[in-house]
Amino acid sequence: MATVRGCNLPDDLFYNVDNNVWARREADGTLTIGMTAYACSLAGEIVSYTPKKVGKSIEQNKSVCTVESGKWVGPVKAPVTGEILAINPDVTAKPGTINADPYGSGWLVKMKPSNWDGESGALVTGGAVATTFETKMGADGFGGC
Repeated sequence: MATVRGCNLPDDLFYNVDNNVWARREADGTLTIGMTAYACSLAGEIVSYTPKKVGKSIEQNKSVCTVESGKWVGPVKAPVTGEILAINPDVTAKPGTINADPYGSGWLVKMKPSNWDGESGALVTGGAVATTFETKMGADGFGGC
């Protein structure tokens, strides 16, 4: 598992580093999507989660949901184009679950990708993720998780 500034980045996920979002490809080809631990640390405690509706088609780099913390409100963007299949009821009930377990019970949406083969090439995975995060994030003074 890669670590960037104390934040874990599991090797088995696909990352859109610019948007601080991850995707896990499930056995049936669907995707589970969430915020990285680094994004959660930057945002602070998430207090609100407003997902797009199930059945909605979302283009790559467009919002699948909006999250709000005490210091930030913003979109979580889709790593690839697809249709929202499910939203996380646990996160709806308790948005702080995103911070507590960003790669497990804090997932945000499940999607059916429409062009995984064409769009996933821009995502980073495995050993390259830590290097890519460090390069893109630079020396911003952020202490980490």
